[in-house]
Amino acid sequence: MRLPRKCSITRRADFIRVRKHGRAKTGRFLILSTLEDASLPHLMTAVITTRKVGRAHERNLMRRRIRAILQRHGHRLLDPRRYLIAIPRPGSTKAAFTDLEIDWVNQMRRLGLLQKPERQSSK
Repeated sequence: MRLPRKCSITRRADFIRVRKHGRAKTGRFLILSTLEDASLPHLMTAVITTRKVGRAHERNLMRRRIRAILQRHGHRLLDPRRYLIAIPRPGSTKAAFTDLEIDWVNQMRRLGLLQKPERQSSK
């Protein structure tokens, strides 16, 4: 489950700009940083996993989980022309997928980036 290469942040200068000029919110398991850029044609994402998160297999697991969450909720972004960086916090590997997903959604709402989910009628 890979995001297309064209959607990945690869340049160090972009990382620095997002961290320096963007907004960030810290949750229980994740830190999300974002920066709006109208010149982008689509969402540019990155997942940064440091050794503080755990061993290699744990870091890979976190990357896969965050990409899965992004694929599940990416369509709800209000304005997809932005940079988005997700950084798992130490101890996040012990979290259940649903807890990680809830934390991601909460941070995105706090940043004002997600549309409200559509309510299903109870008829």
